[in-house]
This record gives sequence, structure tokens and C-alpha cells, in this order.
Amino acid sequence: MTTSSSMSLTTRIMIGMLAGITVGWLFKALFNDSGDFLLNLGFFELSFKNFFVDGLFHIGGQVFVASLKMLVVPLVFISLVCGTCSLSDPSKLGRLGGKSIALYLLTTAIAITIAMTLALIISPGEGINMPTTSSFDAKQAPTLVDVIINMFPTNPIEAMASGNMLQVIVFALLFGIAMALSGESGKRLAAVFDDLNTVILKLVTILMNLAPYGVFCLMAKLFSYIEIALIKKLIFYFFTVVAALFIHALVVYPTLLKSLSGLNPKMFLSKMKDAALFAFSTSSSSATMPVTLETATKKLGANNKVASFTVPLGATINMDGTAIMQGVATVFIAQVFAVDLSFSDYLMVILTATLASVGTAGVPGVGLIMLAMVLNQVGLPVEGIAIIMGVDRLLDMTRTAVNVTGDCMVTCVVAKSEGELNEQVFNDKHAADAIEDIHFDKK
Repeated sequence: MTTSSSMSLTTRIMIGMLAGITVGWLFKALFNDSGDFLLNLGFFELSFKNFFVDGLFHIGGQVFVASLKMLVVPLVFISLVCGTCSLSDPSKLGRLGGKSIALYLLTTAIAITIAMTLALIISPGEGINMPTTSSFDAKQAPTLVDVIINMFPTNPIEAMASGNMLQVIVFALLFGIAMALSGESGKRLAAVFDDLNTVILKLVTILMNLAPYGVFCLMAKLFSYIEIALIKKLIFYFFTVVAALFIHALVVYPTLLKSLSGLNPKMFLSKMKDAALFAFSTSSSSATMPVTLETATKKLGANNKVASFTVPLGATINMDGTAIMQGVATVFIAQVFAVDLSFSDYLMVILTATLASVGTAGVPGVGLIMLAMVLNQVGLPVEGIAIIMGVDRLLDMTRTAVNVTGDCMVTCVVAKSEGELNEQVFNDKHAADAIEDIHFDKK
């Protein structure tokens, strides 16, 4: 038996997404003033919101996201161990880290600069006098020193159980290096890890084929709750962020890819569709990581030695989409509260947000924590975050897709510079199409 379909995975995901958005809007239109629609069937009343939105759609979406997150730690650990233990030159690991971190920081700095420039031109907050009815309690962000110390796990099992990706990455690197130095014992264990890696990637493929249904449920629930009136009030802020995100994804990334590696940007963007759609629907770079890693290796041709390092690192510290939100939000909040920022203030915002992309890695609610840090740095009221929180969920989906695209762009550039990129795979538009189908034929 074969589950292959005449439609590509991208097409199926798009259909699921559009169907979910349509169903969500229909349910939103059906809800009465109390936020629900009751169907009287005589012997009982059926609550559409309870049964469908908070029931079926919620369960389907959360099970899908949980299934993706289930794979993150084993996939990152196994892939990174496989990649590290196969490095013949130990110094190569240092080069990979240096190049990756430098590129991630560079793209983040460019992202926030573009965002602030666009926001200053459009002035989305001019003339708005919007009192806040809610407050935002900013969590204390850890210092860079604390982050460096906490990168090294005292208990690697606990780090895996809690999903602390920086600690998992460090332990996997050390474990892989130890395997590489262990001679025949290390080689035997490496063969086991290679087999585990194959099995994990096949599990990713199975979940990818279930993605259209998961995406449908996520979109249907989300668009059943979105308040259009709120978006209208913040329409200039909303579209300024979206415009900056599109410029970064469709102009900056392709330009850097072409100038630093000579690779074809159009081919790169066409192969990013599936990963970007996953990221958009889940709003989580970590949950999308299994798909991102498979895209980088199977579709873009990056060797697992490189991708197993750059992709998890990018999902942890690459905050380009969040930096764009911070840049626009800082200008927007300054304009709303009629606070004039100097040129040095804007430079401070760029520096703070760029360094914070590393310093707040692995902290829940990282985007709002980073924005609170930035606002405090330039003397803006943190309460201003409450104004934009209502539309941030939809923007979060878009900026996650940008983050994932950046992870793969950096992976391609670093892999090409290290001679670890298969350009034949990169330039093959049908590369990895076969792995999207699952075959259960028994022989």
C-alpha cells in the first residue's frame, strides 16, 4: 500500500491552511454576542464553540504541535552527535560555530535596522492616542554571563526532559567529540547513531504527511478568535511589521545567499515553502526544527555535519523576525506616547536587540522579554507592549517563518564555505520529493 498523492506536500498544506482559515472565519461569523453559536436540537443544545473550536480543532492542533515537539530533542541530539563524531578535523567545529554565530548576529542587526527605518518612514504610531486597559509584567531576562554558565548542563537528562536546547547542543557536541576520540568503540556506536538518525527522519516524514490536517485545525481555531476590529486600529503597525518581514525574507536573505555563496536564491526560496508553512502554522522555530533540518539536508544539500549544528543553533539564537517586531514596536510605542528618540537611542536599540537575541536564548516568551529590555534601555514605558499584544499572535506566525528561512540560509552559506554542500541536490528542483511519500509495501 502507498500513501502517495498526485498533489505535492506543499499543495496539501496550503489547502489545509486555506480551508482552516475559511472555516475559522465562518465560525467567527456564526458566533453571537456571547462569543458562541448554539444549535437547538430539541433534546439538547450544541455549542459550536465548545464542540468544534475548543474541542476538535484545539485537540487536533495541539496533538500535531506536540508530536513535532516530541521529535526535537532526540532529533537534535542524534543528528548533532552523528555530525560531530564524523568531523575529521576538530578545529572545523570552531569554524562552524564562529561563522554561524557571526552570520546570525549580522542578519539580526540588518533586520532591526530595516524595521526601524521603515517604521520611521511610515510612522505607524503618529496621531494615535490609545489608552491601555491591560498591563504587561516583564519577566527578568538573564544576563549574558548567566546564559554562558547555564549552557553547560549539570544533568544532561534533565536538560533533555526540560527541552533546554543550548544544554542539549553542548552535551551532544561533547559526546560526539568523545566518540570520535574513542577508536573502534566510537565507530561501533556511531553506526548505531546513524541508524537511529535514519529512523528519526522517517518519523519526521510520517508527521509531514499528517501536516495538512494539523495545519487545518490550528488555522481554524486561530481565525475563530482573531478580532478584526483590533487589527484595523493597529493596521499601520501591523502592515509595517509584515512589510519589513517580507523585505528581509525576500530581499536580504537572497542577497546574502548570492553574495556569500553564489547559490541560486530562487531555487532556495522555492525549496523553503514547506518549512515556512510549518513555521507559520506552529509559530515555533523549535517545533518546526525537524522539518527545517530535513529541508536543509535533503532538499538544500547541506551535509548533516553542518546542518545538525547550524539549524538547532539558529532555532535557539536566530531572532530576525523578533528583531523586526522590536524595531517597529519601539518606534510605534515612542510615537504613541510622543517620546522623541535620538539617533544614539536608535543605535542602542539595534545593539541591545542584536545581543539580546543570544542573551535571552531559551527563555519562554523571548520576544516580549527582549522587547521589554529594549524599551527599558531607551526609557520607553514597558506598558506600551500591551497595545500590540492583541495582534502579535498573527505577526508571530509570520516572523517564525522568517526565522526558519534565515536558519536555512545561514546553513547553506556555512556549508558552501566548508565544502559540505551538495550543489547537485541544491539545484535539483525535485530533490527529496520521493521522501514525502510513505510506502508500506510488504515484500
